[in-house]
Amino acid sequence: MESEKKQRNRKWIWKILLLLAVILLIYVIASLWISYNLLLVQDYTVTLGQGGKEVKAVVIGDLHDNEFGEENQELAEKIAETEPDLILMDGDMLNGDSDSASIPVELIKKLKDVAPIYYALGNHEENYMEQGNEDLIQELTNAGAVVLEEDYVDLETGGVETRLGGLYGYAFGTDPKTGYNEADDAPREVREFLEEFQDTDRLKIMMSHRPDSFIFGDASKAWDIDLVISAHDHGGQVVLPFLGGLYGGDQGWFPKYVHGLYQKDIMQIFVTSGLGTNKKALPRFNNPPEIAVLHIIV
Repeated sequence: MESEKKQRNRKWIWKILLLLAVILLIYVIASLWISYNLLLVQDYTVTLGQGGKEVKAVVIGDLHDNEFGEENQELAEKIAETEPDLILMDGDMLNGDSDSASIPVELIKKLKDVAPIYYALGNHEENYMEQGNEDLIQELTNAGAVVLEEDYVDLETGGVETRLGGLYGYAFGTDPKTGYNEADDAPREVREFLEEFQDTDRLKIMMSHRPDSFIFGDASKAWDIDLVISAHDHGGQVVLPFLGGLYGGDQGWFPKYVHGLYQKDIMQIFVTSGLGTNKKALPRFNNPPEIAVLHIIV
C-alpha cells in the first residue's frame, strides 16, 4: 500500500515538473518573440528647467536593419502617431556588413514629413563606411536627415532654443578604461568641438551613440551638457528579472547605464534599449523593441 502511494507521489512530482518545464519553455519562446517583434512606445519625462515649455523628441536606435512591417511601415506609423517635434536616430540603424543603406534610407523617407530628423553615427555606420561606403552620409542627407558628427545645429522647437549635437567618439580619448580625469585628455578635435558646443545659453542636447562616451573618465563632470541621448547597449541584450541587463559593451557585466534616464554628475543621460540587435552570442531576450518618447521639460 505504501509503495503504491510513493508511486503516485512520484507521478505527481513528474507531472508538476513537466508542467513547469512547459511553462518555462512557453515563457522563453514568448520573451524571444516579444524581444524581436513587439514594438513598445515608452514615454519618459526629462526635467531640465521650470519654464513649463516642452520639446517632444522620439528617440530610436540600434535598428540593425530589422524591419517592423513591410519596409518598416509599422515602425513609421507608430512614430508618426506620437506627433513628435524631433526624431532622433541615434546610430546603428544598419549593420557594418550591410549590402546597402536602403533600410534606414527608406525609413527616413517615410518620416521626413512627420518631423525634422537628426541622425547620429554609431559604430556600425563607422564600420560600414570603412568598408568602402563613404557615401553613406550623403545618402542619409539626400533621404531627408541631418547627420551630426562632431557637429551641431541651433534650432527652436516649442519655443525652446536648443543646441543639438552629435558625437561618436569618446569625450576622453579612445580608451575608456584608462581613467582619464581631465578635459585636456580628450583628442584635440573632440575637445575643440565640445568647447564650442557648450558655449551657449541654449538647451544643450548631445546625441552620442555610446553612453560610454560620457560615463567614463569624468566626462560627465567636465562638459556643460544638459542631456546626452544614447543607445548602443541594447538594454543589456538579455534582461533578467530583478537583475536587469546582462551585458553592456565597455561597461561589462550587469551594466548600470543601458536603459532609462540617469543623473550623472552635472548632466542627465538617457539610454534607449533600441529596436533590434546584430549578431550576438546571446539573443535579445525579455527586452521589447523600444520607441522612446522624451518629453523634455524646460
